[in-house]
Amino acid sequence: MSEAMESLDTLSTMKQLIEEISRHNHAYYTLDKPVLSDKEYDALYDKLVAMELETGIVLPYSPTQRVGGELLNGFTPHRHLARLWSLDKAQNIEALMTWHTRVQKLVNDFNTRNPDQPLPAPTYVVELKFDGLSLNLTYDGGQLVQASTRGNGVVGEGILAQVKTIKSIPLEIPFKDGMFEVQGEGMMFLSVLEEYNKTAIEPLKNARNAAAGALRNLNPKTTSDRKLNAFIYNVGYAEGVQFANHEEMIGFLIDNRFKVNPYIRFLDTIEAVAEELTQLESIRHTFDYLIDGGVVKLSDMRTREVLGYTDKFPRWAVAFKFEAEETTTILESVSWEIGRTGKLTPVATVEAVDLAGVTVQKCTLNNIGDIERKRLKHALGTSVFIRRSNDVIPEILGKVTDEDDGGEIIVPFECPACGTELEQRGAHLFCPNRLGCKPQMISRIAHFASRDAMDIETFSVMTAEQLYDELDVRDPADLYDLQYEDLIKLGRTGEKKAKKLVEAFEKSKGRDLPSFLFALGIPNTGKTTTKVLADHFGSLDNLLAATVEELTTLPDIGGIVADSIVSFFTDPVMRSSVERLRAVGINPVVERSSTPANTDNVFYGKTVVLTGTLPTMSRDDAAKKLEALGAKVSGSVSKKTDFVIAGEAAGSKLTKAQELGIRIIDDEEELKRMLEGV
Repeated sequence: MSEAMESLDTLSTMKQLIEEISRHNHAYYTLDKPVLSDKEYDALYDKLVAMELETGIVLPYSPTQRVGGELLNGFTPHRHLARLWSLDKAQNIEALMTWHTRVQKLVNDFNTRNPDQPLPAPTYVVELKFDGLSLNLTYDGGQLVQASTRGNGVVGEGILAQVKTIKSIPLEIPFKDGMFEVQGEGMMFLSVLEEYNKTAIEPLKNARNAAAGALRNLNPKTTSDRKLNAFIYNVGYAEGVQFANHEEMIGFLIDNRFKVNPYIRFLDTIEAVAEELTQLESIRHTFDYLIDGGVVKLSDMRTREVLGYTDKFPRWAVAFKFEAEETTTILESVSWEIGRTGKLTPVATVEAVDLAGVTVQKCTLNNIGDIERKRLKHALGTSVFIRRSNDVIPEILGKVTDEDDGGEIIVPFECPACGTELEQRGAHLFCPNRLGCKPQMISRIAHFASRDAMDIETFSVMTAEQLYDELDVRDPADLYDLQYEDLIKLGRTGEKKAKKLVEAFEKSKGRDLPSFLFALGIPNTGKTTTKVLADHFGSLDNLLAATVEELTTLPDIGGIVADSIVSFFTDPVMRSSVERLRAVGINPVVERSSTPANTDNVFYGKTVVLTGTLPTMSRDDAAKKLEALGAKVSGSVSKKTDFVIAGEAAGSKLTKAQELGIRIIDDEEELKRMLEGV
């Protein structure tokens, strides 16, 4: 064979390899349906690298070109083939209806003037409004030749090297008939951000800034490290292809290996659109990426062309904005609160600001490590980013600027409540004075009496504080020494409440072993762990005799948790408290079902994880039903998990289940049918 023929043969082999690797990239990064093992994929990739080194030929669309090795000098301007428009905004349903009225009038006016070629009645498409960085991708002859930011809509910044690192964006596509541009959104998934920040020297403040900073970074390696993703949602300019409606355009994008978000709703009426947007806002936290609204468009392309544009916006589309959940405000002060384990938690007071319909003045700051990682040590009196999600206390994400130009957050050396010298354990500060620190003891007693623990009715934190101050209650066991005559003397406690408390104390003595163990407040253990302990050991005596080695053989219990359990029960103070509780008649047992589990049920012998909020069933109720059927309810997702039951606001557990290919049940009605064996 001649040298020329060999070269052609080698080039053909390289092209076939590139096509095969591209197909697998599409299956893995776009469809989330890998068909090769990592080892098999690596073998293909390594073969291509070797051929490129041997021949000195590197095709521009080769997957080896996704991450460049050199720093870029700067961004080059890119003039878009067609203008990228902003969207008009509707902040509420009333504004949406106003937009619809304008659309309907424009359609009616056109149809009056053109009775022979009328426009169809408006139909709509609803898509997600992503909170990332807009991308414009240019393809010529099927190859990605440029990528840019939106810029001013006419000219953007060329970021081709950075965008090539996004593995869900194809470098080559099947459509070869001309030049065209597509628009999409670059983003960092929330689960990816969480993993990145676990090892980052400087954690990223939020997913939006992380994506924008990566794509506008002159080092493509930095972009690659952040493992960005992208959804494509529009064809802005096209040669050689036309679409009758939005659905056809989406089909074209999918056929050409673009990653299209699965949330697309085609609706016939504006009322249905309004209902869909309301529903979308209620589930916004179930997505593994930031969204800040929905985008409503007319589906028919001819109608879009006729309605056209204003100076700024297309008339045929509108962005429906949700209530903001992230904003900036001034960090005014930081106080330190002591919990039942003695851990100090910094709580920030910020200048009052409206966020997602709520006036925010308090924000969480996890620990001193969190303060340092977010560069907040000198942030008092300066602007900070705050975020509120899932109706929890807002979180401070970081300073708006990188300068250390604010007042210093003073880390205490002594407990603010009792004056005891603090101990640092990891990133946290602890007050070791368990028996003389008032906030610790009140919190411990209130936790003991809480609903998921001993479930002492009518009891509250205020009750615990009152008993501490007026009746010298210093330990949960002291509760059972209280008599009606003691309680009736308390301020704001009448005969009825005093009698109810005595009855509640007596009733609580019959709680089962998992509830009792949870009530004790063993460090690093929650309800799931105490259930595992109770099921395995069967009695309190057996657990008290357990060793670290035995505990670590149990599911979901590692060395740290095992050490916490053994240390707790060997602590003379805690052991004395447990013995006093047993002496007053508390004899916790494991409730065993008298009815054998149905081995034919789909859940029998399976490991199930519950996450999120179910519409009508509490997670506790669901767990009890599952356990009655012979299932093991676990608190973490692993390869051994058989089912994940996901309600609203399911987070990282759902994401991990999706990554592992675990069966997900996200419909409560389906769950009920499965529980009933239907």
